[in-house]
Parts: sequence; C-alpha cells; structure tokens
Amino acid sequence: MDIKKISTLGQLQKSSYKSKTVKEEIRANLVVSIRNKENPFTGILGYEGTVIPDTERALLSRHNILFLGLRGQAKTRMARQMIDLLDEYIPVVAGSEVNDDPLKPMSKYARDLIAEQGKETPVHWVHRSERYGEKLATPDVSVADLIGDIDPIKAANLKLSFADEKVIHYGIIPRSNRGIFVINELPDLQARIQVALFNILQEGDIQIRGFKLRMPLDILFVFTANPEDYTNRGSIVTPLKDRIESQILTHYPKDIETSLAITEQEADILPEQKERVAVSDLVKRLVEQVAFEARSNEYVDKKSGVSARLTIAAYENAVSSAERRAIIHNEKETQVWISDLSGIIPSITGKIELVYEGEQEGPYQVALNLVDKSIRSQFIEYFPNPEKLKKKRVTGKKSADEKEIENPYKPITRWFDAGNHLDLLLDMKDADKIAALYKVDGLYGFVKKYFPQANEKENALLMEFVLHGLSSYSLISKKTIDGKIEFKDLMGSMMNLGSMELGGEDELNEEDYQ
Repeated sequence: MDIKKISTLGQLQKSSYKSKTVKEEIRANLVVSIRNKENPFTGILGYEGTVIPDTERALLSRHNILFLGLRGQAKTRMARQMIDLLDEYIPVVAGSEVNDDPLKPMSKYARDLIAEQGKETPVHWVHRSERYGEKLATPDVSVADLIGDIDPIKAANLKLSFADEKVIHYGIIPRSNRGIFVINELPDLQARIQVALFNILQEGDIQIRGFKLRMPLDILFVFTANPEDYTNRGSIVTPLKDRIESQILTHYPKDIETSLAITEQEADILPEQKERVAVSDLVKRLVEQVAFEARSNEYVDKKSGVSARLTIAAYENAVSSAERRAIIHNEKETQVWISDLSGIIPSITGKIELVYEGEQEGPYQVALNLVDKSIRSQFIEYFPNPEKLKKKRVTGKKSADEKEIENPYKPITRWFDAGNHLDLLLDMKDADKIAALYKVDGLYGFVKKYFPQANEKENALLMEFVLHGLSSYSLISKKTIDGKIEFKDLMGSMMNLGSMELGGEDELNEEDYQ
C-alpha cells in the first residue's frame, strides 16, 4: 500500500509503519548508504578523508554535531545535505504545529484530537525537505524566537486563560521536531539564550514561561561556529559545548586540484560566456593560487580565513573581464589573458581581512601583491626556476659532471636591456596582443622549446605569462598605469628612478615603485 494513501490514525496503525527517532532514521539510512558505497554528501569536495568520515561516525553514534571552522568551509552545506538521509515521508497528526507522531503524540493539541476522534484522527504526510530548520545566531535572537512564548492575541481570540497550554506560540525549535535544526554562528548567540538550550539537548524537553511542559523533542541539532568568533564576538558556554557530543573540525582545500574542482563546480558561468571565452588550465591555476597565497600572507589575518568564495568570484570576474573586452572589439571568441587578472582585484579586496600592516599597505596593493605571488608560485611549475639559475654559477674547466649552465631567459632579458619596451593594453584586441608579444626577441622560441604542441593562442598566453613571471622574479620591470601594462628592462627602470631622485623635474608617482 502507498503510505501516502494512509489518511487516518486507524489506517496507520494497521500498516507496517513503525515510529523511529530522527537520529535512528538518519543512522539507518546512513548504514545503507555506506554499505552501498554511496557518498551522502555529494558536491562536498576535499573532505572525503577527513570531515565526511568524522560526520558519518557522529551520525552513526546519534550525536548532535558542532562544525568548527573558518568561513567558507561548507559547514552549513554539510548540515543541509543531511536532509537526504531522512526518510522521504513521515506521518504527522494533521494540524500539529510540532509535527506530532500519530503513534506517539506529545502536544496537548494532538492528544486532545486523538482522544476526540480516535482512529479517525487525520494524518498528514510530511516530505523530508520540510523537516529542516535553520537559524542564524544574532544578538537579537530571543528565547521566544527559538523555544516559544505565551501568545496574548491567541488567548484573546480563543477566550482562554494564560494558564491554558493552547495559548502557547511555539518557537522554531519545537516546530522543527522530528527533523534537523541548525544554529549557524553559535558564539554570536547571547550566553543567556545558550543556557535555554541545555534542557533541550540533554533531556529533550522544553520549558515555556511557567508551564510545566514535558515535550520530549526529537531533533538532530547541528551547530556551526568560527574559532575567531570566540574572541571577537562571544563564546560557546562550557555546559552547552559539553552537551554537544561531536565537534568536527573543517578545513580549506589542502591542494590546488581540489580547489580547482570546487571552483569549477560552484562558479556561475553563463552558457554564452562559455561559448565566447576560453579559460586555460594555467589561468584557472593562477586564480586558485591567489587563495593559497592569501592564506599564508603576512598581511592577511589568518584567524579570519580566506573563503573559497574568493576564488569562485575571482574566476567569474576573470571570465567577465575577457568577455567585456570581446564585446568592446566585437570579437566572437577570446581567451582569458594574464592581463585579465587585473579584473579579479575587486573579488579579492572584499574577501580578505587584513592585519594592521596590511591596512597600512592598503587592500588594493595587497591584492595586487597576491596576484603577483600567484604568478611567481605557478611560474616554476611551467618553466625553469629563475632563482636557481641566478644561484648556479659554474666556472673553470667543464667536466662530465660540471657543465656550464646557460640562462634560457637571457635572449628575452637582453632584448629589454637593449632599451626596448613592450606595452600591453588591458583592453587590447587578441590579434594586436599576439603581434605585440612576437616583437620580443627570443620569447616565442623559449615557449616553443618547453611547449612544442601549443597552438597560436596557447603560445601567446604562455609568452605573456613568461613576461609576468620574469617580472615577478625581478628580471625585468613591470608597471601598470592608465589601462596598460608596461614591461621594460630592470636596470634602466632603476636608473630612471635614480636620475629622478637626483634632481629630475618629473615628480615620482606611486606607480613608479610598482
């Protein structure tokens, strides 16, 4: 018999349905999921060997859970996906505000209704998607919001005394009975409000005003917290923390491959953008590297964290930068160039918290430095490390073990040393940029040596990458000003600065130091 065709208590009693607590329900479904080698937390990447096994152990133990971690670590998303471990439908007493189990009624409303109608008591079936409650902890959250209070309007309308249980207005927690309830940013909840949760977690009952209620709520509680909140805004009171059986530590992606997969999955790129803009693996890695650089940067507050939302937003902006340029020049297709990464700066500045020294440096300059460090870190994954070439000097007679080390970048830097410079406009046509890059002696040959299979556009992108990489290793100079990037020789630029300091008429701008 289709369970949803059961519409009365009598029919339910005759069926094979058996009541289970929500934690038993989740446990039973999780056991099946593990046995079938299914991942109940699809789309959560990087947690396969850490957070997910910890969460599964907690759910098998029928524990309430605290996810503790920095921002942007999928804590709430983990909680929301637990919905899929609930049974698809459960029966409730029709009209019950607290999802009363028809076989085990707990509210006065349900008990009175069953006493009056018996086996004809109407039964309603609730889908698992409706069995989830969530509350963001803010200082203005009250006990009435979470647990409930006396409703004077209900008392007046029904002409009832305040001593009658029917005048109670239940809060969001009782209304989440037989489901999952999440409190996000738990330390933000005032201590006196946290105290009101003690009984619910330990004994499973609630107390509202002076009513002697015995309502054994059936709820899986999931809390999320950021360790930084403990000092900045509040803390989790010790007795409450003691009642939360499992505390699970979350983390950021541990490698760039995982980070790439997360951004690829989460970035909202329109089909028309995908058709028009090609994004190379190189550019994707540069965007991801920005977050890794930020998490270890001296100017960025490590306690606050750097969310995965940074790279997602940065990737979207990089694509949009290329798309905007293509629209300007009416080009049907283009690719994201290294210079387009200047368009991701707004995605960085709003998503990093700076320490005092970083504030002095300025968020814009810190963001530029992070992009430059990203280029520097990824450069040696594609080409020889310029630092090692600087350090290795082989002199004297050559032997079998000792060969002269030639600097493969020498033809490129020599071109700049000869007084040449290269200007790349940020909104330059693809054809014009490619033509400009080929002007640099030795650049094409260098890239072709390491990437012989690359096509014309891939070659050009790598050629541009080489220039940015040589700049990041201080082999040539780079200056961004007035919508263009200017590459010059390093010594000439330094001498230029020196002559200005010795009495040149031109006043130095901030950009001259970049």
